[in-house]
Amino acid sequence: MRGRAAIVTGGARGIGRSICEQLAAAGYAVLINCQSSLEAAEALAADIRVGGGRAAVVQASIADPRSGTQLVEAALREFGRLDVLVNNAGVTQDVTMRKMTDEQFTEVIETNLTGTHRVTRAAIDPMCEAGYGRIVTVASFVGEIGNYGQANYAASKGGLIAWTKTLALELARFGITVNCVCPGFTDTDMLRKVPERIAEQLLARIPMGRFGTADDVAGGVAYLSSDAAAYVTGACLDINGGLRM
Repeated sequence: MRGRAAIVTGGARGIGRSICEQLAAAGYAVLINCQSSLEAAEALAADIRVGGGRAAVVQASIADPRSGTQLVEAALREFGRLDVLVNNAGVTQDVTMRKMTDEQFTEVIETNLTGTHRVTRAAIDPMCEAGYGRIVTVASFVGEIGNYGQANYAASKGGLIAWTKTLALELARFGITVNCVCPGFTDTDMLRKVPERIAEQLLARIPMGRFGTADDVAGGVAYLSSDAAAYVTGACLDINGGLRM
């Protein structure tokens, strides 16, 4: 994959960081997008450069309508091309539906679904012109089976799964594949905030007996970003330890 370039939204921490590390190790130049974790993003970019790779950082919220164009222009300016887009950025506002405000619902949809759509729309034209592209979106098992207190999050991730399949149909003739990964419970900052009693209950639901890691998810993203997955499009790769079969 030497010489190719990727954008990773929400790339400074957790799953996004592991995705950036694995893509850089495979030879991709990586544009790391972050919203608030600028220091972590800059440190990651520095580590990649020390290892002989290429990396740049753009701070922007994907909920901002201007962010898609900003990220794509930065990738083209820094690397001269755009081959891979990894849509990883997202937010949660967990609360039961009876207590959920319109603002809590809208914020999650606007970021996770609409923001991802806008960034991807900006990336499509240079990929179509090149006749090559990989678009990989981090969805969630919650978008497949739902989860208590996450109606807004489930709606956004379920929407991304359906959106992925439609985009795959539209872009196949341009040599662009469009896929998503659906992680289960993954050991990131978000999961670590869950009370221990609840975490134990979640763990009991996983046949493999452990939570996923950021590297587990990043490995799936790296595969779908590569030429090894050239004949895979419109797919939803479950990375959940058997939580959903």
